Amino acid sequence: MDKIKDKKILIVDDEPEIRMMIESFLRKEGFFRIYSVADCASALSYFGNEKPDIVILDVMLPDGDGFSLLSSIRQHSNTPVLFLSARGEDEDRLIGLGLGADDYIVKPFLPRELVLRLMAVLKRVYSFPVTKQHSIFRLGELSIDLESAVVYKGTKELPLTAKEHAILVKLYENQGRIVTSDALCQAVWGMTAMVMKIH
Repeated sequence: MDKIKDKKILIVDDEPEIRMMIESFLRKEGFFRIYSVADCASALSYFGNEKPDIVILDVMLPDGDGFSLLSSIRQHSNTPVLFLSARGEDEDRLIGLGLGADDYIVKPFLPRELVLRLMAVLKRVYSFPVTKQHSIFRLGELSIDLESAVVYKGTKELPLTAKEHAILVKLYENQGRIVTSDALCQAVWGMTAMVMKIH
């Protein structure tokens, strides 16, 4: 758990009050490597110099939107992203998740809920759950290293996204058994397929 609290968190939101509130609650929970910026340009600049372990990202920003920013981030990083948005429409939620976001929270939100969801994403991504002795296995021409979250094809390295990694870990842990779609959804998003359909 201590390793989880060591993770570097980047908050991207143009409202100073929101940034301060989130940072305050995170510090109360024991996080201390917390950084914040107010726009897309500053976030991209930060990514150019640092590598955050997770991003809390607002959708509406003064110089663009979080969806476009996430697309830019995904070109060179698989850092997990948790969206914050005043836009709670299903379409926006699906766009965010479809672009590779790990969660989507609608404003106004309970700070405690944000912290719990953030912790859930961090645990899924950075707490390696595989208990079997060997976490490297072959799949056809591919060699998959679950601990490093990398797929090797010959000399080419292909980093896994957080969701891809969670799915492969779930399947790896259940070799020889049927894995339901609900179990996969629970492993990746922390919810069942039925709940996802409703939302």
